[in-house]
Amino acid sequence: MSEATLLFGVGATKAGTSWLHGYLAAHPQCHLRSIKELHFFDMAEAGKLEKARAELQETRAALAAKPMPGAPDRAAARRSRLHDMAALEQVYAQGDESGYLSYLREGQGDARLIADITPAYSLLPVGRLKRMAAMTSDVRFVYLLRDPVERMWSHVRMIARRRAAPGEDIGPRAGRILKRALRGEEAHIIERGDYRAVLGRLWAAVDPSRLFLGFYEELFSQAMIDRLCDFLGIAPRPAPLTERVHEGVPVPMSAAQRAAAAAALASQYDFVAERLGRMPPQWAAHRVGV
Repeated sequence: MSEATLLFGVGATKAGTSWLHGYLAAHPQCHLRSIKELHFFDMAEAGKLEKARAELQETRAALAAKPMPGAPDRAAARRSRLHDMAALEQVYAQGDESGYLSYLREGQGDARLIADITPAYSLLPVGRLKRMAAMTSDVRFVYLLRDPVERMWSHVRMIARRRAAPGEDIGPRAGRILKRALRGEEAHIIERGDYRAVLGRLWAAVDPSRLFLGFYEELFSQAMIDRLCDFLGIAPRPAPLTERVHEGVPVPMSAAQRAAAAAALASQYDFVAERLGRMPPQWAAHRVGV
């Protein structure tokens, strides 16, 4: 049997990667662990594997202390999650790529694809990405782009929800976070959607034939999924096209907020149009000066 394809889903943040993980996890030719974002390489790059191990251990202990669900399928999912968390702690403790690969392959069986979908990997330097691209004989990368304004606002809302007090209306908080991001004070938000920088690193590190670029706005179509499956070497399978994952709290964006974000992100629209040669029609409403 040939070696399974190793897929790295590297983003973008808030561009459909959780939905993609769910689709692949349910695919009979794929083997994905219950933890979507493994964060092995970004933690290793930052020298924070021990910190990640300690935090994961604490999270696992909190989950283990909760009552086991009564429904058999939910109880099985809980046990699988706890097992995967404990195993990932060992990967962090070991700190080498062989242990990481063993983790991905545990329980693989006849699956043709194993995967780690961690959007934070899009921020890794070229050298690290090159090492990842050479880990096995068949490594492939997927990067999904979303309308820059919509991606940023979704990211802002996610952060606002995490920082909010219980029951707090996150709208005002999201507005404040957006203002800070546009001033450069929440740099991580801009970095996660800096397509010029991310694609520059990916193009420098990954063979173009091993890199799939897709648009979030086109992801939820069977034609797009069939094309992605063909790239990954797995059989096309019907996708839950109406399902959305982690959409977040629906907070409307004001016209002034949209205009400010579109102006700040204008270079991203121009870059994608120039380098990829096209963009979905939904992007046009936010493209400034065209």
